[in-house]
Amino acid sequence: MLKRLEIVGFKSFAKKTTLEFTASTTAIVGPNGSGKSNVAEAFRFALGEQSMKSMRGKRAEDLIWGGSHQAPRANRAAVVIVFDNARRMFKIDFDEVAIERAVFRDGTSEYSINGSRVRLRDVVELLASANIGETGHHIISQGEADRILLASPRDRRAMLEDALGLKMFEFKKQEASRKLEKTEENIAQINSLRRELAPHLRFLEGQVKKLERADSLRAELVELAHIYFAIEDNYLAEEKVKHATEKQAAIGRLAVAADELARIEERATTDAEGVKRLDVVRATEREIEKLSSERGTLAREIGRVEGALAATKERSSKTAREPYAKVPREELLALAREAGKQALEAKSPEAVRAALSAVAEMVKAFVDRFVSPADDLMDEEEDTVYALENERTELFAKDEKLSETLENARATLARAREALTAHDETGRELRRKILDLAQTKAHEENALTANEARARELVFLTEALDRTKAEAAALAGMNTLSYKPLMRMPDEDRHTQEERKHTIERAMIRLEEAGGTGEDIRQEHKEVKERETFLATELDDLSKSSAGLAALITDLDTELGKHFSDGLAQVNTSFSEYFSLMFGGGSARLTLEAEEESEDEELGEDIGASEVVDVKRPGIEIVVSLPKKKVRSLMQLSGGERALTSIALIFAMSQVNPPPFLILDETDAALDEANSRRYGDMIENLAKKSQLIVITHNRETMSRASILYGITMGNDGVSKLLSVKFDEAVAVAK
Repeated sequence: MLKRLEIVGFKSFAKKTTLEFTASTTAIVGPNGSGKSNVAEAFRFALGEQSMKSMRGKRAEDLIWGGSHQAPRANRAAVVIVFDNARRMFKIDFDEVAIERAVFRDGTSEYSINGSRVRLRDVVELLASANIGETGHHIISQGEADRILLASPRDRRAMLEDALGLKMFEFKKQEASRKLEKTEENIAQINSLRRELAPHLRFLEGQVKKLERADSLRAELVELAHIYFAIEDNYLAEEKVKHATEKQAAIGRLAVAADELARIEERATTDAEGVKRLDVVRATEREIEKLSSERGTLAREIGRVEGALAATKERSSKTAREPYAKVPREELLALAREAGKQALEAKSPEAVRAALSAVAEMVKAFVDRFVSPADDLMDEEEDTVYALENERTELFAKDEKLSETLENARATLARAREALTAHDETGRELRRKILDLAQTKAHEENALTANEARARELVFLTEALDRTKAEAAALAGMNTLSYKPLMRMPDEDRHTQEERKHTIERAMIRLEEAGGTGEDIRQEHKEVKERETFLATELDDLSKSSAGLAALITDLDTELGKHFSDGLAQVNTSFSEYFSLMFGGGSARLTLEAEEESEDEELGEDIGASEVVDVKRPGIEIVVSLPKKKVRSLMQLSGGERALTSIALIFAMSQVNPPPFLILDETDAALDEANSRRYGDMIENLAKKSQLIVITHNRETMSRASILYGITMGNDGVSKLLSVKFDEAVAVAK
């Protein structure tokens, strides 16, 4: 139920004006130009009318009080319509519903419901739930009484649907259609996204399979690493302990050997007698070596002399044999032996040479006694032989002397060696100990060197193990290092552990080639897979939603068609009754436009993109039959006849699905007295179902109202409100 209307700054209502609607019929009267019709337009404005032409303006600024010489202009216009919602006519949980619209000079509008800012759409939907539509069938302004007659069949159908309260079906259908269209767009977008994701997802799935194979390799690596690291840790620990023990033992043994060797060597170097005897032996050995060398030289010289002597004797034997045959040989040899004996007894080389020369003069003198000096050649040969023999004799004598000296030296060397041997008998044990200790020291030094090499090897093995651990942990995770120490070493050779190491290295190479842990790939695959799953779910939901929306649209069409058919039949019944009442007979009815004509009309008109039109739904035609007058079309009706027909149709439409209120703005202006009474009867009948706000000059119409509001306008151009009770209104009307 309509409770009141509040107007501030709207058109001629410069000041706040409130109209209370406490009766079923309220009449608004006043002279022309006082602002009566502005009240109807205030209703249109507040209910969301967007056509400035319907509110007799060109721009939004025309709706705001423009000012006068006595009242300044306003910056905004606002209209509030208040409804009683105790019976929940509006689908909102308030006992009172206040719908407000304000417009500013920049052309912007604001809407609110019970003080809360809302959209125009929210206002329209709320009003539609109470059968207050946007076609204005419940607000008939001055000069628009026959608007429904002049409207196109399609617009006429829209007005009828609005009056029948089918607008909610239209809203639901439009909303479902928009949702369906949006759903189809979303389905297309999701399909496009899935097509884009598909190759990347396949690639990631392939990568994940590789990673799964890598996981198997990683598990194998972890298992192998646990065994290898545990054994290697134990092995290195034992080797380091063993190495340290061996090193300490070798250092101790080396120290003992070094101390003992130093002590014995010190004892050996303090034995001066042994050194002296050793020097005698070495000096004698050098002397013997020198004498042996001289004797060898002398032997070569004797050989040369003997060779020359043999050759000389061979030459001279043939020529001088005879003269020398006379020489007594025995005497000569005896003389030579005596001479040689004298030479051997000489004490020095010079004495030997002197003795030999004397012997040679003696021999020569002896021979000369027997040989003839006449033979010179013979003498020369003999001199040569003589000389050579003397030289040979001298050399033999020297050799004999050297031989004797050499034998003496050898005897001396033998005695010195015997003495040295006797002396060394006591020192031989020291020398043996020195040699043994030296060997022991060298052995221990070699052992320490080997020990140091082993220490470096153990350091290298430890570093290599640490690197292997780090690489394995980087590739297979830190759990690679979570192994238990061994209680005892396995009974196997070192080669088996080396094989394990090679196996681990090969496993790490394969794992590295497989891409390591690949957490980024797994995360991306998970995200893409979840995205694809989400899109698939969304697509399924959207498909179901699309099917549901399509079914809903079909159901709404069915429901709309059913309600429209039922409503059309009811409207025709009331329309015929009101028409017959208004014209004193005749008939009128609404018919569906022929399908072919509807299609032609639809194709011939320019339909806005924002309009939702079903070209398959035929429009509404009006067929009338006047008493005593044959009419083929509505255009053949007079102005009064059109007004009566429009009023009959509007009242008939209002009877089927009564709106909360009905505003009639001078719709009775063209009626004569008789029709005015019929009009008044219909108003009283309508007032039983809807609140009526009647703007009129007709006294008959005024007499049917319970409350009269008078609108006046002074010199300041501001509309003012006066109220009159019913009994006063009757007096004024008469």
